[in-house]
Amino acid sequence: METTERILDAAARVMREEGLAKTTTKEIARAAGCSEALLYKHFADKQEIFVRVLTERMPPIAMDPGMVGQGSVTGNLRVIVEGLLRFYAQSFPIAASIFSSPSLLAAHRESMNARQKGPHLAAAAVRSYLDAEIAAGRVSSTVDTDAVAVTLTGAAMFEAFLAAFAGHDEPAEVPALARRVVAVVAPALAG
Repeated sequence: METTERILDAAARVMREEGLAKTTTKEIARAAGCSEALLYKHFADKQEIFVRVLTERMPPIAMDPGMVGQGSVTGNLRVIVEGLLRFYAQSFPIAASIFSSPSLLAAHRESMNARQKGPHLAAAAVRSYLDAEIAAGRVSSTVDTDAVAVTLTGAAMFEAFLAAFAGHDEPAEVPALARRVVAVVAPALAG
């Protein structure tokens, strides 16, 4: 594994396990099995390491564009919500820690904007899926896809927050939770 990748993996692990306040270059170097000096051969400063972890080590939100028109809409939404629950559960501890550092948050925001990425994309992806299902005639054209998308992503984020707060890696019974969350919006999908 390349040194830069090893350092980023180690920094992500330390950030997740110890939080931002305890993530020092000394701890990152120890976890990566290298010297602090080596960190600075690959990164300008600790903030660059943090921003790179936040932009490159967050788990992706998996949305299969091939699911449009396949299976049931509620079944597909359950799969999406399960993915969102796992995404937020994995990323929440690291993402939440950046709010303790205004400069890191600003750098992360700038990095995300430059890459045209950010937290809004989860709801945008759900909305796009629903819009495609409307176009396919499987969801009522009267559905407020923005509201449904925010409801589903918001519920997933909240449950991930509760799991993190309780010290769990992910919410309990993810499939059952996804089923219950989707059941709340299902009546709206039919119009």
